[in-house]
Amino acid sequence: MTTPRRATAPRTTTDGTTAPTPTKAPTTAPTTGAGRTTKGKTERRRGRLAQVSVRTRIAVVIALLTALSMTGAGLLVYTLESARIERAVNDQIDQEIAEFRALRVDPRTGDPFDNVGRVLRVFLTRNVPDDDEMLVGYVSGTQPIITRNRYGEEVLDDPAYVRAVEETAADGGTTRIHSDQFGEVWVTAVPISNNQGRGALVIVNFLEDEHAELNRTLRTYTLVALLSLGLITTIAAFQSGRLLAPLRTLEETARDITATDLSRRIPERGNDDITALTRTINGMLERLDSGFAAQRQFLDDAGHELRTPLTVLRGHLELLDADDPAELDRTRELLLDEVDRMARLVGDLILLAKSRRPDFLNVAPVELEDLTHMLLAKARGLGERDWRLDAAAAGQVPMDEQRITQAVLQLADNAVKHTRDGDTIALGSELRGGRVHLWVRDTGPGVPAADHQLIFERFGRSVVAPDDEGFGLGLSIVQAIVTAHGGAVHVEDATPRGACFVITLDPEEAAWPRS
Repeated sequence: MTTPRRATAPRTTTDGTTAPTPTKAPTTAPTTGAGRTTKGKTERRRGRLAQVSVRTRIAVVIALLTALSMTGAGLLVYTLESARIERAVNDQIDQEIAEFRALRVDPRTGDPFDNVGRVLRVFLTRNVPDDDEMLVGYVSGTQPIITRNRYGEEVLDDPAYVRAVEETAADGGTTRIHSDQFGEVWVTAVPISNNQGRGALVIVNFLEDEHAELNRTLRTYTLVALLSLGLITTIAAFQSGRLLAPLRTLEETARDITATDLSRRIPERGNDDITALTRTINGMLERLDSGFAAQRQFLDDAGHELRTPLTVLRGHLELLDADDPAELDRTRELLLDEVDRMARLVGDLILLAKSRRPDFLNVAPVELEDLTHMLLAKARGLGERDWRLDAAAAGQVPMDEQRITQAVLQLADNAVKHTRDGDTIALGSELRGGRVHLWVRDTGPGVPAADHQLIFERFGRSVVAPDDEGFGLGLSIVQAIVTAHGGAVHVEDATPRGACFVITLDPEEAAWPRS
């Protein structure tokens, strides 16, 4: 091999490889005529996505996130380890150059070196290279001096190595080459010259072992990552299926529910968000069940009550003698009376239906004392009774005055129907503990304990008045009005005898909108 003709101060060069020039991908303008096609594809894609179960979506999302995380971690490890390998090689090269520059005195004579060949021989003789390193000394006109190395001498015949030495021997520097046999190789030349000649120290670093070890580590990491990905995906699919089991039960329950069977409930397990949703759905089903049951009962009762006047009307019309004026008059009065009864019934039913609407009440502040006196004055016109005022509380409370008046007068009318002339009927009001109490008591026969709840049901009647001409809706209307106010109504025994109906209102618990 030809030795370099001249040498100057060493210089470290950058990577000799040439990076490709990045090119910008051409931008394709969207075709305006493909709008409908794109929209159709999007809708079909959404349709296919809707057919995929939530469990599968969760598992796929977790798998993708895990795969991205593991891939990112692997790339980060590869980048950091590659940089560490390069730093280690650079430190190794810097160390060899520093040791070579520090060798100035010939240990045999004690004088400064005056021969290039002598300097290189002493340095190469005393230096022990690493396993992945080879030191080569070049002196003009002689064969290269090579340190003992477990492998690598074949690289001296590689054209890429020869070209790298020729390019850097004069000025010094590092060149990276690729050898088919040794992989990535760094060639660093350190030129030296004196009066007796010139030469160069070449440091050859083989990076194949380091990269091979890194690649083995990454292959192991890839295998472990794939196994972990499969395990995480399996656990995610199992756990998501377990968490979504109440939703599947909800779907099955919803399919089984019909207009005649709302008794199914979803099992409640755990104490998480899905359990809370399960409780909410069960509460909704409970309300629907009770609502449909009440509706069916209402229709049955209303049908029964309406059937009687309709039967009366039909019977009298079928037996009507059109040639008898007197019978025509009697039948006309009877039919009009039945029509009036039906009109009252329909009006009561409409009122009960409206009681669940949000605009049923017109709430405003009401002076309770004035309201009590007004209720007593209006009730006196219902019948000849011994009307009394028990108490009249002072204070202003929010309520619908007309609806409360309607409820109290309904109780008063009910008391009139169940008492005789001269019996006592008393009204009163009281404010206690932030609650409003309104009551109507009488000295009639009272209400048996077994009927305390029955009389407030639609079409319910007490056994003490089986011949009552009403429909059994009066107390139901009272209860509907009080319930709309967020209150309650009940009946208790009066002293010394009779019944006392008590309305309790709690303005703080009422559900009407507040300004």
